[in-house]
Order: sequence, then structure tokens, then C-alpha cells
Amino acid sequence: MPVKRYDSSIVDVAPLGQPLKFEFSGKVAKNRFYKASMAEDLASWNVEDLEERGIPTKELIELYRVWGENEWGVIATGNIDIEFDMLDAIGDSIITPECPFSGPRFEAFQELAKAATAHGSLVVGQVTHPGRQLAARIRKDTISASATQHPPKNGIEYAKPRAATKEDIARVVDGFAHAAEYLDKAGFDGIQLHGAHGYLIAQFLSETTNQRTDEYGGSITNRLRLVSEIAREIKRRVSPDFIVGIKVNSVEFQEKGIKPADTRILCETFQELGFDYVELSGGNHEDIGWGTKKDSTAKREAYFLEFVRDVVPHLSKTKKILTGGFRTTAAMVDALDILDGIGLGRPAAQEPRLAADILAGKVASAVQPVDGVVDDVWLSLSSAGSQMVQIVRGQEPFDLSNPKLAESFKKDLAAQIGKIIAANGSLEIRGFPELSDPDATSHPYGVPY
Repeated sequence: MPVKRYDSSIVDVAPLGQPLKFEFSGKVAKNRFYKASMAEDLASWNVEDLEERGIPTKELIELYRVWGENEWGVIATGNIDIEFDMLDAIGDSIITPECPFSGPRFEAFQELAKAATAHGSLVVGQVTHPGRQLAARIRKDTISASATQHPPKNGIEYAKPRAATKEDIARVVDGFAHAAEYLDKAGFDGIQLHGAHGYLIAQFLSETTNQRTDEYGGSITNRLRLVSEIAREIKRRVSPDFIVGIKVNSVEFQEKGIKPADTRILCETFQELGFDYVELSGGNHEDIGWGTKKDSTAKREAYFLEFVRDVVPHLSKTKKILTGGFRTTAAMVDALDILDGIGLGRPAAQEPRLAADILAGKVASAVQPVDGVVDDVWLSLSSAGSQMVQIVRGQEPFDLSNPKLAESFKKDLAAQIGKIIAANGSLEIRGFPELSDPDATSHPYGVPY
């Protein structure tokens, strides 16, 4: 059956092909497409030997080679953690302050950067610390802005947090800054601080999770202190032309988060710190914020566009990129009236060639998954993960608009969840579902459905 795509009016896509200059670093992206971060689960993993964790594998490097040859202006990696035992997910890449600028890990990061940038794309490493979103099966204790436990969610138990001490904070600052210097020396074009989706930086930014009474809590200026210290230390260590970006969260701008009145201070601080761009997103582990629950949101297409309109007036030199819901060229081009870049995540797993095909006029929109996929966050993210595995195996990602293949994948996901439950917290279990339908794996990469 033919692939089903979202309906889009025909528009001139030339604005999407315009270069984007980042004012502080001076780097120039060749177009406005931003391949947003996704969990790849393709780095090395070792249960016993921590130092064997988080090294980019040949499979991960191949994934970035494929994206790199397909006209993405900027390619952001999945999470790169700054501790071996405080990581967002098994299979993340890892750079800790102890990692030297030489050896197998460093060489693997060099290979990844080379693969991603071979055709003119820029590559930035998204660096993160999970804070209270650390799964308890990885480690039982963790740090956060305050000792606010993350409630169990979707069968996941979270580590017990304590309020970070000054020594903990110094370690975090050093971790982000060392990762930036490491990426710079390895040939990356920049770093993105993950300050969204409920991770540690977001935990300091939000009043919901930051109940501190010292200089890191209270006012928005104080809650920004961790970001400020990280950014200044990064700038001290990296090359002048190294991009520094940050991802922030629409959820944190709501009640009990960052109040709308604080957005001006937040944005002005980002510009003062020399952030080249802000990627605007939404959601956290408690409420991911994706989907089309409101009719107005569905019509608007980009889930967080209302949030963006509050932020944009306060940013000039710092570029604005939005990730979350873009699926048609009509909406993308229209959004460039207030944005500088268009972030695409899951569509880039379904179609690594999407940016190239849009610019070449081959397609006007992304593949439209069958009903229920987009609004089921674990189904949607897991399918993207399995599609990325297919790419590195030389297979065309299975077509989520095909009801038969989508239904088969739901069964594969259920089987994977069953394995995880049966493993009872074992760290040996990792990865995305294996596909059982032969038709889902029978198309060589580059031979579309």
C-alpha cells in the first residue's frame, strides 16, 4: 500500500533552504532544518565495568553518517551523560570529567563527528544530567535541586534524590564544561545543554522542583545560576567558534514552573551568556506534553507554538528553534515568520532523507502514522528507536502509516515490555523492540515503501 503523508498546501520551500548564522560563534548552518535529539540506545554498555559504558559504536556512527548525507542543517545527538552511573538511559553516550582527550572513547567521538559533518551539516552534542529522573534500577540515589522524589511513572521507579551540595554543583559544572571541551577537540561544532524535559538543569529552573533557600533557589535569577555557571565555564574552555545552545521547556513556564513574567529575564540571561540558540520544547517524565489534545493545537501543528510567542520578543541574537509537531512544509515555512529553525525528531527516524527530499521538492510533508501512534508517547518513541536500528542495519524504516505494520509493532513493543518486567530490574536488558513482521524488515535502505 502507498505511504500516507500529512496533507499540506503547496508552498515555496526556499526559506527552509536559507543558511542560518549563529551570531556568537559565527558558525553557519546550511539550512533551517534541525535534526532534534532522540534516544538511540546504540552506545556501548557494560553492567560491571563502568568505564566501558557510553562509547559510540560503529552502529551509532553509521546512524549519524546517514543523517549527515541528507541535508540537515544542524544535527543534534541523543543524550550524552556526564556520569557513568547517573545516566538518562542505558545505551547513552557518556563523557565524564575523567575521560581523557585520547583513547578509544575519544576516537569514537571523533569518528561520529566526522561522519555527521562530512556533507556540510553542523553537529552538536546534547549533554545532560538526569537528576531526579534517574531510574532506580541504574542507581538508587541521585542529586537534584531539592529532595523532591519523582513519582513512579509507566512502571519506572526513580532514584531517591538529595539536594545537591555546593560540591555536587561544582562537579556538575565541571562535567558539562569538560564535555564541551571534549566535543570541541573531537570535531563537534557545538554543545546543547539539556535544560528541558525535567532533567537536572530544568529541575533547578522550575519552582516545582527547586525549593532551595540558598543562592540557587528562589528568584528566577537565582534559579538560573547553575546555567550561568555552566555556560561561563564552557566559554572559558572551548574555541570561540564553538556553538553553545540550550533546550528549554514549555512546561517549566507554566504555573509552579517559570512564570510568564520571568521569560524576559530568562531570555535576556541567555543572550548575555552568549547562547547561540534556544531549542524550545515541552514535557517531562511526568507529563510529556506531546500529542494533539486541543483542537487549536492540532490546527496549529507545532505543539508549543503559543509558548514560543511569549519567548520570541525577548530574543534577537540568540536564535529560536522549535521542536514538536512540525509535519508539513506549509506549517514549517509559516513558522519561520517567528522562528529561525525547524526541529524534527521522530520524522527523521521514519525518513532520514526528509530534509533533503523537502528541499528537492520530492515531498511536502512527513509520513502520517496511523491513528493513536503520535498520542502514545512510548509507542511513538519506541517505534522511532526501532527505526533507527533498522537504518544502521541497512534497512528502510518500517512504514508507520501502514496499519498492518503499526499493529505488528504494537505486539513487538508489548513483548519487549514483557521482557523488561520479567527481567526484574536487570541492567542486562536494553534496546528497542525487534520487528517480527518480515515486511517491516524486507526493504533495503533507500528503497522506500
